[in-house]
Amino acid sequence: MSRHKGFLDHYHELIGTWTRKLRSRQQAEDLAHDAFVRVLESDQAGVEQPRAYLHQTARNIAVDGYRREDRRQALEQDAFELGSDASGDPEAYMNAVELADSVERALAELPLNCRRVFIWQKLEGLTQAEIAERMGLTKNMVEKYMIRTLRHLREHLDVSTR
Repeated sequence: MSRHKGFLDHYHELIGTWTRKLRSRQQAEDLAHDAFVRVLESDQAGVEQPRAYLHQTARNIAVDGYRREDRRQALEQDAFELGSDASGDPEAYMNAVELADSVERALAELPLNCRRVFIWQKLEGLTQAEIAERMGLTKNMVEKYMIRTLRHLREHLDVSTR
């Protein structure tokens, strides 16, 4: 526990900082929780400045959240354009939105590493080698995460369309 104390000392500061930035205490608390989970699950042996490390972790999580939201909005915009093309088929739009929601729900059921690999490879265009380096894993492990994720999506989407 003592090795985590350096991080825990900054909890209230982190909440305050992100409450001001996000203008929402609830979102700040969620972000702080996610940051602490990520920090506590990581190897902290080389961390010399816990406060800076914690704030940078929170910033990275916030940026990832904004990117996900941007991708979701882009997906919905694509679905809207698909639904409002020459045929003007609002049903096609709704089907595309429902598919995006189904994919999002299915991804939420997976472990964090599976979601990261999928998002970084399929949505951000990173290679398996880049992902492996970023996550500190072998390329083979990244491939296994991707296979697991794709299998889960296939099973989830097959079930939801019956």
